[in-house]
Amino acid sequence: MRFIDHVVARAGDEASGSGRTGRVFDPNSGQVQAEVRLGTRADLDRAVAAAQAAQPGWAATNPQRRARVMFRFKELVEAEMDSLARLLSSEHGKVLADSRGDIQRGLEVVEFACGIPHALKGEYSLGAGPGIDVYSMRQPIGIGAGITPFNFPAMIPMWMFGIAIACGNAFLLKPSERDPSVPVRLAELMLEAGAPEGILQVVHGDKEMVDAILDHPAIAGVSFVGSSDIAHYVYRRGTEAGKRVQAMGGAKNHGVVLPDADLDQVVADLAGAAFGSAGERCMALPVVVPVGERTAEALREKLVPAIEALRVGVSTDAEAHYGPVVTAEHRARIEGWIQRGVDEGAELVVDGRGFALQGHEQGFFIGPSLFDHVTPAMTSYREEIFGPVLQIVRAPDFETALRLPSEHQYGNGVAIFTRNGHAAREFAARVNVGMVGINVPIPVPVAYHSFGGWKRSGFGDANQHGMEGVRFWTKVKTVTQRWPDGSALPTGSEDGGPSRVQDAFVIPTMG
Repeated sequence: MRFIDHVVARAGDEASGSGRTGRVFDPNSGQVQAEVRLGTRADLDRAVAAAQAAQPGWAATNPQRRARVMFRFKELVEAEMDSLARLLSSEHGKVLADSRGDIQRGLEVVEFACGIPHALKGEYSLGAGPGIDVYSMRQPIGIGAGITPFNFPAMIPMWMFGIAIACGNAFLLKPSERDPSVPVRLAELMLEAGAPEGILQVVHGDKEMVDAILDHPAIAGVSFVGSSDIAHYVYRRGTEAGKRVQAMGGAKNHGVVLPDADLDQVVADLAGAAFGSAGERCMALPVVVPVGERTAEALREKLVPAIEALRVGVSTDAEAHYGPVVTAEHRARIEGWIQRGVDEGAELVVDGRGFALQGHEQGFFIGPSLFDHVTPAMTSYREEIFGPVLQIVRAPDFETALRLPSEHQYGNGVAIFTRNGHAAREFAARVNVGMVGINVPIPVPVAYHSFGGWKRSGFGDANQHGMEGVRFWTKVKTVTQRWPDGSALPTGSEDGGPSRVQDAFVIPTMG
């Protein structure tokens, strides 16, 4: 059995360790395949000490040289794409195509970070006052930390550390203990790419490690992705400790289907957006809102056979649409939500419970489920299920469909399917959600834009990646300078010192 340890630079005395470990399963077989050592505050202190030793020199390295390290890191990850995808699938359960996509979307942020010399350029005002110029510079915050979830063990860490490190920071990554191997390998590749030891380190752990990160006085910024309750906790505790914090939470993304939509395309989009990666995505589309009874009936008629045709298989099955969920506990939680929906009066059209894959009966598999006649009053609608479950919430008109995602507690993403440009424009402008797709079921922005939800889907003032990420991982210093020429030098006083009157500086105005 493999043993997964921290990737921490050697600095000072070795930490003794707690002796606690977490089990890493293969969701395809249900078997334990590795153990990961859960760290202590002493482990974090050791990592912080190494980061403090390395970060000043890294910050002093010019941005172009830091960018070269990011270019090399990208090349190394691309060279190992297949092996990384297999490793990721073996611990998470998503099919290989999804794992490659997980890695590729992270690499796209690394590609953005390769342009960091341009992104870090400041502002300059010549002649802001008499002989006075003003300029600004972006400098790293020092040591950053990322706390990442199980569902994207490659993409989300690279979203965070790619920009943070390119900006000149050291970075401490605490990945999910459920699938920690890919984050460990990414840290090894960053070192191989030329980053100094101590610039990217991995510390494993549970709540004890999370609290240690949030409380540590040397960590200046924390980025988090996970459930909303934990995101709120991370944001509150981190900001109370004086850190800047961005904390992305849960979601209940809606897809509004207008009567003029291409239903065949909508069904194809829903099959991937609702059930891909077993629904374990914060940008999945678990709620579809057909407008009008006619649209609802036609959509349901097309959805049922499409869902029943979905192939659930092991991660290495090239024909599978999705694989197992991450743990047996998570499967039980999803099945509990399905039962809750039944108890609340929703119609269970397709029931995915009790699914077993021949030859892999101990794997954490669950079939796709479809509910109809779900109402906003139901708990199963209000909360995030995070599994292969699609709910139909019927809306009589456009205004009702607009209110559903706008009034929901989560505000991560939303999509509208229509051929009507005016309706799409109106919807995008008015909906109270952070990311909008127009005929795009999973509206995750490209890397040079930013990612972030509203309401209980996002806590903090800065989004992930793009220029928002650069702003989060840097602080602005503004310099006001004056270089008087010789004729403007003050005359000396009788004792040879500077003039007490003529040398006095008065703040200039533009009037």
